[in-house]
Amino acid sequence: MGDQGLKVLFLSAEAVPFAKVGGLADVAGALPKALRELGHDVRLMMPRYGSIRSQQFHFQKVNKPLSVPIGPDNETAHLVYTEEAGFPAYLIWDEKFFSPRERIYGFDDDPQRFAFFSRAVIAALPVLDWVPDVIHANDWHTAAVPTWLAYEGRFLPEYRHIASLFTVHNLAYQGIAGRLILTFARMEYVRHLEVEPPGQVNWMAQGIASADVINTVSPQYAEDIVETGAGTGLEPLLRERKERLVGLLNGVDYDLWNPQTDEHIRQKFDLSNPKMRAVNKAALQQEARLPVRSDVPLVGLVGRLDYVKGSDILYPVLEALLTHNDVQVVLLGAGQTEYQGGLEALQERFPDRMRAFLKHDDPLARRIYAGSDVFLMPSRFEPCGTGQMIAMRYGAVPVVHKTGGLANTVVDYHRRADKATGFVFETFTPEACLDALTHALRVFRDPETWAALQMRGMKADFSWKASARQYADLYRRAIEVSQQG
Repeated sequence: MGDQGLKVLFLSAEAVPFAKVGGLADVAGALPKALRELGHDVRLMMPRYGSIRSQQFHFQKVNKPLSVPIGPDNETAHLVYTEEAGFPAYLIWDEKFFSPRERIYGFDDDPQRFAFFSRAVIAALPVLDWVPDVIHANDWHTAAVPTWLAYEGRFLPEYRHIASLFTVHNLAYQGIAGRLILTFARMEYVRHLEVEPPGQVNWMAQGIASADVINTVSPQYAEDIVETGAGTGLEPLLRERKERLVGLLNGVDYDLWNPQTDEHIRQKFDLSNPKMRAVNKAALQQEARLPVRSDVPLVGLVGRLDYVKGSDILYPVLEALLTHNDVQVVLLGAGQTEYQGGLEALQERFPDRMRAFLKHDDPLARRIYAGSDVFLMPSRFEPCGTGQMIAMRYGAVPVVHKTGGLANTVVDYHRRADKATGFVFETFTPEACLDALTHALRVFRDPETWAALQMRGMKADFSWKASARQYADLYRRAIEVSQQG
């Protein structure tokens, strides 16, 4: 394909600025823009949820209504279009599965909903005045599309040239449903895979088995899911497809995450005046009702409270940290009740040194990035993670577990002090995490060394530009694989 611009249809269950639950939305909102800046014609397609208001975005209907073959009858849907996200976006608008519902996930019929979305994507292709070279599907919600292409589309002249890339963002969610979902999707021809439970369909596995090329969102995660328990039962299939599996690191949208322009932090700053972030530290201490002290290290955490994020070791780690050190902790997140309860108990024991905001709050997250000295991210598994990259951009020094994208983005002080951007613990134990944090607090007492750590982190380039070039190469590879049959 050379340097010729590619036509790519990007499929996602969520995307900024339309609807967001997690990091998938950030990728879907940023990668198409970065690819278009490189000259590729990338367009997004996603469901239109009830939370996406017409008054927020100017939608135009595309062509006539879609007749979507699903279940015993065809369902009607509308395709609407907008460019207000900074790139062309098509949304599937229906009155049964998505548009009457505010939430993205969490319904008993989620398998049916996203099977409908995938079939609606296929139904929409003929009505577009545009034919993609590649369909880029993301996670199990869209896996039925590359599966359909592999089983049925390759036998139809109008579709056989379309290649597929399937991106695995998080194997913890696989879209498992009974085999009747294939009847519902009118895809009874799909073969049972050895990694699938008897009588069930695993859409994540089907996407991996069917796509021309598969990728994960960091090189280390690509290794982890093949060699370790991070593959969550799909290791045999991943090893079988290893030659088509690539790890590409996600980026961060620096237009959205920029301490020089962020309206939600008290004091804007950049590499030319990093000492100004001291104003943000004081403001965060005030907001958290903690003593305003510049000399005390402030540890920040932002994230979901669950097992995969390492929340089970937070209580013993923070208890020991607060008991034996002059330190402050500000945490933002919500999740499983047992983890929330433990953090509330710690806050009661250390009211002048810890504050736990048990909620989701994007503006507050930005203030934690901008005001904390240390950013803790103890994920058990982390496909890529953006928190550590955002923290570095905002001058907070990360302490992370050596897994997935965390291992690919944070240079460990123990191994390369002259190149370090943070602290990495290898063994997933409370003791190892606490040791890394304690080491970070010791280095904090050396202002010159700490400032150098901060500056290297702020200078690191995790923008989408480099990742977008790699994705373009991956699209070309998918086209070559598809053409080879």
